[in-house]
Amino acid sequence: MKVVIIGGGIGGLTAALCCHHIGWDVAVLEQAPELGEVGAGIQISPNAMKVFAELGLGEALEAAGFRPEAIELRMGLSGQRLIRAPLSETAVARWGAPYLHIHRADLVRVLREALEARVVGAVRLGAKVGGFAQDSAGARAVLAGGEEVAGDVVIGSDGIHSVVRTQMIGPDAPAFTGNVAWRAVVPVERLGVDQPDPVACAWMGRGKHAVTYLLAGGRLANLVAVVERDDWTAESWSERGERAEALADFAGWHPNVRRILEEADALYRWALFDRPPLETWTQGRVALMGDAAHPMLPFMAQGAAMAIEDAWALAAKLSQSAGDIPAALGAFEGLRRARAGRVQAGSRANAGRFHRRSFAGRLASYGPIWLAGRIAPKLGLAQQDWVYGYDIVREAGVLG
Repeated sequence: MKVVIIGGGIGGLTAALCCHHIGWDVAVLEQAPELGEVGAGIQISPNAMKVFAELGLGEALEAAGFRPEAIELRMGLSGQRLIRAPLSETAVARWGAPYLHIHRADLVRVLREALEARVVGAVRLGAKVGGFAQDSAGARAVLAGGEEVAGDVVIGSDGIHSVVRTQMIGPDAPAFTGNVAWRAVVPVERLGVDQPDPVACAWMGRGKHAVTYLLAGGRLANLVAVVERDDWTAESWSERGERAEALADFAGWHPNVRRILEEADALYRWALFDRPPLETWTQGRVALMGDAAHPMLPFMAQGAAMAIEDAWALAAKLSQSAGDIPAALGAFEGLRRARAGRVQAGSRANAGRFHRRSFAGRLASYGPIWLAGRIAPKLGLAQQDWVYGYDIVREAGVLG
């Protein structure tokens, strides 16, 4: 049996590894001439790390990433700490796997090397897909030049601008959220005393927030800074912005945030759009996964983790299919829809919680957090149990 995966990002490569794990042949079609990611960090929470542990990639990812000591919430202007909860060994003990920060390019590299070692030539670069075709005997990815790549199933892991989704259900109509995100990565040696602590820290402010954490064994500092504005609507990971604008957006903020903006070689910004849940992710022998199926705002840092969970669930249901591919894909969607939808809703709700403008709103949101931080900081971790403690390996079944 063969699966053709459209998209060579985190979700597509993980899906290929999972499908190979059940004994399927795999082909990954990526339109870019090289596999890589524009410089940015990513958080791999324990629910996603459980998949990588089963694939034998846990040690490689830990070597390439960074384990934060704690989770913190702080005020963006004053730097006042609302709460600090331990994370490093606590994550393993509480949720069954470590919590990692890693550069996207390093994650893609680990996945690509693992896949190529197991399936030589699995990834085809420069393969722009224009659509798909299928019949009772199989499914095919149709390249822009007309060539067809045949398999038993086609998976659209081609992101928020998915051509597979467009053919399956028509063009989408995303709604601009009024938020723009700045991204930057800087070597910590440039930051001096202003380098971020070795924690996952969210900084709160009026109409804006920022997240800082370390990558690459602590050698790099990563920043994602989100501000409410409506004069930039390009939904692109690779659009550059002007340093003066970023500094103006975060004028007066804590040096841990501003120094990264000042020292970054490049600042990227992208407008955040929201999309309603799809009515279906599957059509016969074709299915969507990851951002193509359930794109979500970044306010829970779970977009990649949901794609990684999807990858395991997809392979598990295919391995249990007894040859009935449409039924297997339907079971995959049935397993994943409620979970992904809940995370989508939580991410949407967090946008408002992070950006409280009024004094009453800030007091209502941050007062209880501050009090919990003084009395029982670990209790705050319980709110993440449903996210980080989830085990798709157990839910979907062991592969192979």
